[in-house]
Amino acid sequence: MKHRIVVLGAGYAGANAAGRLARRLHRDDVEITLVNGDAEFVERVRLHQLAGGQDLKPRPLRDLYAGTGVQVRTARVTAVDVEAKTVDLGGETLAYDTLVYALGSVIADHGVPGAAEHTYNVAGKQAALRLRARLSEVTPGGTVLVVGGGLTGIEAATEIAEAHPGLKVAIAARGRVGDWLSDKAQRHLRGALDRLGITAHDRADITRVEADGVVTGTGAKIPAQVTVWTAGFTAHPIAAATTLEVSDTGRIIVDAGMRSVSHPDVYAVGDAALAEGAGGKPLRMSCASGNPMAWLAADVIAARLTGRTVPQTTIGYFGQCISLGRRDGILQFVTPDDQVTSTVITGRTAARIKEMICASAAWSVSHPTMMMPSRRRHLTATDTAATRLPTRV
Repeated sequence: MKHRIVVLGAGYAGANAAGRLARRLHRDDVEITLVNGDAEFVERVRLHQLAGGQDLKPRPLRDLYAGTGVQVRTARVTAVDVEAKTVDLGGETLAYDTLVYALGSVIADHGVPGAAEHTYNVAGKQAALRLRARLSEVTPGGTVLVVGGGLTGIEAATEIAEAHPGLKVAIAARGRVGDWLSDKAQRHLRGALDRLGITAHDRADITRVEADGVVTGTGAKIPAQVTVWTAGFTAHPIAAATTLEVSDTGRIIVDAGMRSVSHPDVYAVGDAALAEGAGGKPLRMSCASGNPMAWLAADVIAARLTGRTVPQTTIGYFGQCISLGRRDGILQFVTPDDQVTSTVITGRTAARIKEMICASAAWSVSHPTMMMPSRRRHLTATDTAATRLPTRV
């Protein structure tokens, strides 16, 4: 009987994990099933572009994995039973021997009244399309407010301002917009905001969202015909409903090999996992974390199933890329544990580098059989809980 590997979610992490497993393991010995709610791979790092009015290249998952041995199932995951080792797909049950959980994250409204009812976001394709449609309805001079001064907020605000120059765009942050960046990067960011006519509301703690704007902790009102919420993400809630050991934010706690510390037949990657990176710091939710987590998890699974040495590595960072519209950007270099350095690339060069990184990430998913490693090995060993790596968050 073939060893059944089920991968939940075909974002960057899940899609890369499925492809790498197919390259590592012999298809005579394993059955790999990739489950995703959308029939296409969606470039989440480009959803602000989709919201701004650009069209993304369609990437049907069945086409991407044709001939790889990966079976693609278009279905919504409604529950996971890690004791019975089954996944519920809306009434249909799918059994597994090894599960790779990569369901990612959803928008977090932090319980702010009105946020769920009166805001738009770019956390998913359909959400970005809804925002795109709404922006097309706003007449010149209309107001758009982006709540959140992090990477997603900055990219959304600058993209919308560039794509809709007739709108009045603002961005609000609890601290200072981009305040974690180096001094040089912050100066460039402020220049870009000024160039695009974006008003920055720093130290604006949003306590309520209304149909025509937001209210801050001081009682001040910031008017907006369209409010875009980018104030954080939280793990998809399905994991927290299982007996998996999760963090207080619902992320699956994993060891140094991306393996659940409570259930050795479950691996978690991407935004769904709480894993240690360089310096013992938790990896942040990002494509920069998800891809290497997926590669490592796939290599660990393959090594255990084929009786080979389990790889041990520490995931670290090199930079944070921020697009400021299509022709400007910031590449903020960081230490492996994600601390900013004084080295920064800005302007068109940074924009080109960001585009190259985004394109290469999509290419790796779109060409699952062309990436290394490509040697498929037969299963020769039975994985046991005793082989778990001890490191945990």
